[in-house]
Amino acid sequence: MSNAAQVELGAVVSLWRYPVKSMMGEELNAADVTERGLLGDRAYALVDSSDGKAATAKNPRKWPHLFDFRATFIEPVRPAAKVPPVRIALPDGTTVTSDQGDLSHILSKALNREVTFRAAQRGAVNAEEYWPDMEGLDHRDTVTDFTLPEGTFFDVAMVHLLTTATLDRLRELYPQGRFEVRRFRPNIVVQLASGEKGFAENTWVGHTLAIGTAVRMNITVPCGRCVMTTLAQGDLPRDPGILRTAAQHNQVNVGVYAAVVRGGTIRRGDPVRIE
Repeated sequence: MSNAAQVELGAVVSLWRYPVKSMMGEELNAADVTERGLLGDRAYALVDSSDGKAATAKNPRKWPHLFDFRATFIEPVRPAAKVPPVRIALPDGTTVTSDQGDLSHILSKALNREVTFRAAQRGAVNAEEYWPDMEGLDHRDTVTDFTLPEGTFFDVAMVHLLTTATLDRLRELYPQGRFEVRRFRPNIVVQLASGEKGFAENTWVGHTLAIGTAVRMNITVPCGRCVMTTLAQGDLPRDPGILRTAAQHNQVNVGVYAAVVRGGTIRRGDPVRIE
């Protein structure tokens, strides 16, 4: 589709990458995008030594403290180069790096569960999700298994987008809740030029987004939310009302997933257009 047939939606206002699955990540000014999403995103994970399942805050009963860890890359992540090590800040304020020989031992002690630190590799890995007892969810008060996409540590798709319009609408619906970007762990946050408040991304499904000069993404499905959005992190309190509001007003969806059609570099401030 030509540029003339594209409709400008708005601009990228923030970019996020999460080097280690379910740990806090890092905000970026720019990111390289490949068919595997933002370069370096979910490059690593902790794997439970007892059952081989990836550690995820989707099951906070088993992994209650993952959000107390923060991971950042030690060096820039570059296309066609080996993924660099990460620096991990522990809940007690100390830091470790992923190239330390005793890393898994340190993390196991901090989590009170035997884990192995691993890079994404061939083959599929399973994880677990706890479903709270809440109306509108597919399951209630139970834990289910799910399989991550082959060779990755992503839950569903390689890229997650969210608009400020959706956050604004959720704040209107539940003013007591703190609907902040970090609760939803998107990769790309878009601010709409229209200034509207609503679940704008719902209408993107099935369309292609152009971001900046090169990147193209197919919007595949709405992003179904889980218990992670309700968990405390930093100064954000635990709040089941966050998920309940999404369930009551948007079929438990907040944001959308995307598949990368054409890679390139995206930057904060880049225009976002729909084809």
